[in-house]
Amino acid sequence: MPTEITKTPVNGIRMAYRIDGPEGAPWLTMITGLTNDITMWDPQMPVLDQKLRVLRYDLRGQGQSEATVGPYTPELLIQDLLALWDHLGITTSHVLGLGLGGSLAQGIAILHPGRVDKLVPCCCRADMTPEFAANWQRLQGQVREGGLEAIVEQTAQRWFSDDFKAANPGVIDGVRAMIRGTSKEGYLGCTSAFMGVKWGDQLGKITAPTLYVGGAEDKIGGPPDLMAGLAAKVPGARFAPVPGAAHIANLQNPEGFNAIVSGFLIG
Repeated sequence: MPTEITKTPVNGIRMAYRIDGPEGAPWLTMITGLTNDITMWDPQMPVLDQKLRVLRYDLRGQGQSEATVGPYTPELLIQDLLALWDHLGITTSHVLGLGLGGSLAQGIAILHPGRVDKLVPCCCRADMTPEFAANWQRLQGQVREGGLEAIVEQTAQRWFSDDFKAANPGVIDGVRAMIRGTSKEGYLGCTSAFMGVKWGDQLGKITAPTLYVGGAEDKIGGPPDLMAGLAAKVPGARFAPVPGAAHIANLQNPEGFNAIVSGFLIG
């Protein structure tokens, strides 16, 4: 099994992925958000890869995974992961995703319940509202006109609270670089997939033990009241807010995020 980034052909693209953790341990698959790549999960590895076999991968058109001309659908991105699982011989896995990744994680648990052990949707939504979609349509227009550079700063700025940005310029610089690493086709395709998310009326079908996790200070991507409302629709699920964190909670408060997630997945 690889311990560094590997690229393999699955579902018509070359997909980049990395595996860490002990062989034979339960699988955990981590799904990124928009304009993210595998490295977004680096702060989680010292905790999660001690007792879990962790699969991280780049979504189609993001990071080092190949892009195709869009638009993409949520189902296409889910099929990408299923094909990667099949390639690696993974029959079941815990699934954790953030942002778009959290939306996809819910979709996998709904459409393919037999493949998901425990589910952790983070900082995400289950449905795309017209108001939220209008924001993504605006950003798509900016990227079509000016490439990813047109949205780098506004994206990096809205992901974190003001005090965190002021105190952690290095983290913000790393986030800017991650956004710039997204292909134009991949951004347009994945945002189209995000705008096609519509799982809300099917959340009751989720059978996996589920923990929703979100930043206590997230104002846009997955506000606490919205996340708690999603958890209320999933049998037995609950919501755990990460204190002192906005939208990208795993980067703003990695210690708090790691404690919540490891407690649920590892015990």
